[in-house]
Amino acid sequence: MPAFFAQAQAQSVTPQSFEEDRLLRQQSYKMLQQEKQPDDKNAPTLIESGKFWGRPERFIHFEHEVEILKGGTQVNADRASYSFLEDEVTAEGRVRMLRNGDCYKGDSVRMQLDSGAGNVVNPVYKLLRNNAQGNAERIDFLDEERSIVNNGTYSTCEGLNPDWYLRSDTLNLDTGLDTGIAGKSVLYFMGTPILATPSLTFPLSGARHSGFLPPVVGASSKGGVEFALPYYFNIAPNRDLTLYPKLISRRGLQLGAEGRYLGETYRGETSIEGMANDRLTNSNRYALTSVHQQQLTPQLRLEWNLNSASDDNYPSDFSNSITKTAQRLLLRDISLTYYGAFWNTSLRTTGYQVLQDVTATTPIALPYSRSPELQFHAEKYDLMGFDWTLDSTWTRFQHPTLVQGDRLVVTPQLSLPLIRPGYFVIPKISLHASKYELVNPRKKQNPSYQLEIPTFSLDSGLIFERPSQLFEKTATQTLEPRIFYVNTPYHRQGRLPNFDSAIADFNFTQIFSANRFTGQDRIGDANQVTLALISRFLEEDGAERLKLAIGQRFNFSKQRVTLDGVKNPGRSDLLLTADGRIFDTLSAETALQISQSTHQSVRATYGVSWHPEPKKVLNLAYRFQRDTLEQVDFSGQWPLANRWYAVGRTNYSLMDKRIVDGLAGFEYKADCWSLRFVAQRFAIDSINSNTGFSIQLELNGLARLGVGNNPIEALKRNISGYQPISER
Repeated sequence: MPAFFAQAQAQSVTPQSFEEDRLLRQQSYKMLQQEKQPDDKNAPTLIESGKFWGRPERFIHFEHEVEILKGGTQVNADRASYSFLEDEVTAEGRVRMLRNGDCYKGDSVRMQLDSGAGNVVNPVYKLLRNNAQGNAERIDFLDEERSIVNNGTYSTCEGLNPDWYLRSDTLNLDTGLDTGIAGKSVLYFMGTPILATPSLTFPLSGARHSGFLPPVVGASSKGGVEFALPYYFNIAPNRDLTLYPKLISRRGLQLGAEGRYLGETYRGETSIEGMANDRLTNSNRYALTSVHQQQLTPQLRLEWNLNSASDDNYPSDFSNSITKTAQRLLLRDISLTYYGAFWNTSLRTTGYQVLQDVTATTPIALPYSRSPELQFHAEKYDLMGFDWTLDSTWTRFQHPTLVQGDRLVVTPQLSLPLIRPGYFVIPKISLHASKYELVNPRKKQNPSYQLEIPTFSLDSGLIFERPSQLFEKTATQTLEPRIFYVNTPYHRQGRLPNFDSAIADFNFTQIFSANRFTGQDRIGDANQVTLALISRFLEEDGAERLKLAIGQRFNFSKQRVTLDGVKNPGRSDLLLTADGRIFDTLSAETALQISQSTHQSVRATYGVSWHPEPKKVLNLAYRFQRDTLEQVDFSGQWPLANRWYAVGRTNYSLMDKRIVDGLAGFEYKADCWSLRFVAQRFAIDSINSNTGFSIQLELNGLARLGVGNNPIEALKRNISGYQPISER
């Protein structure tokens, strides 16, 4: 026997099944990997058999329980021969081969030990990388990473009769590229052919790869039947592009594309779609959305958010748009920001496109565009005990029908925070200075205005703590009374233009702000105090278990600065909130706004969520706003029986007596596939709704096939806490 052959230890356990054989050889493979040389080509060849014979330097023939080991390859057979000239092993009779963790059983095998090229005849195989299995007439090994399965099957299901399998004339597997490419193929599910394709590309490990995505079939009441065949380009690990050709029966061919990119200093996503000569409108239709963020230098940052659509009806006509233009106020914003040591400055331009809802009784007002806007911000903390900030903004406001002009606003602030473990006191003074230069002033309106308004505020509070218990768990309870006082003198502002001010939403955050208006065109006069009482229950690790709060604002003088004639009473509405985790699996929240004049609820929100374990969640919410909105929202994901799950959501308007948004469906989870059926109804304008359905068959390790849009996205968007059943 040549010197490079050595005796190998015999296997002491004989497997009784292919699965046992695979598990045993996985263990053997792990041990071999630990002992394997850095280069398999230089690894020794170890052969063990009951007997052998041959001619020196020509060939050796082995018989009786032959075992061959070289690097990551192990072959067991009844008989084998080794040719010195070709460095080739042939084996036959109950052949079992372990190759880099993959298992093969067949009639015969031929393998060139140096290159790893060869073949196995009539094999049954099992791949370690993705737990795939199948059989074939022959598998050809081109090298250590590439192989071709001829006239074979492929499935990630266990057992001799898999629920689904792919039968192909050729199947190219490349572990180096992590890609499988099937030639002429037929996909079988439960013994029934469901898809035939001339070519199919799929990843071997679930990673992203270029190729056709499963076709998407759908329908809508306006457009008719829709068929899309997306193609995915995996350009690089941090870049990809998806093309969306879609045929809409009543409209024509729509082409779309979505590109994503991510780098160390930049990231972004752009989607565009268009249709030349829509047959229903006899016009060209398109939509675009693009978001980008980039750090040009360590101090300089570029951002944009651009959105556009061809016409007002685009959101309702193309409710399944990849550009997500369901909103009717489309932002167009570009900014360039420079960051200094304690300051930053930015230059930006902002505009809007309004897509009017023709069914709405009130049209959407077009906001002012800001072209350009220059901002400056500086701040310093704990400077001899003081905190100071300076904000300055110069803006050119433009509008096709309203007053236009320039506005300069400078707002310095100085505070002296006194913060201790049991209390805090923060006095603050600020000045709002603004100057207007109007281009087209209205009648009785001056072209120039200048305004200086000082404000003093005092924020203070106490923090008491005591040991307590909450739901039989040790906790620390706090009691935090808070007083916030604001004094701003009255300055007449009725003739000033209103570029960006509005009445701020009344909530717990707003009652602790100095100005009751948003924007910079209205500064509310104030001589008021806000009183609030907050109590928290904190667990031993510091996590907040429960929070209770009550607050109200009191005015010491009549407020004279108004917007649209709305005046505030002597005391505000009463605010009450409560939210927390009642148990580890049950959370709840409540928010109330009670009118002090009518003693009725102005707004109310109640919500509860139960999440006892993964893939089990129920949510219930009630939302009320007097004379405007009253809705009940219920959603959930819940197992019905073994492997069956129900999913659904209904958002019902009690005022309109109709479902605003609705979703219902079920899911089935098998070992190697999942099935989803979802029907959905959602509003596309103030009157009309769209109804659709989705059916999706997810074959683990291969593809997602179905009719309609991806139901997983709809379920995540509509059901808080939803988890796909295919995730572990």
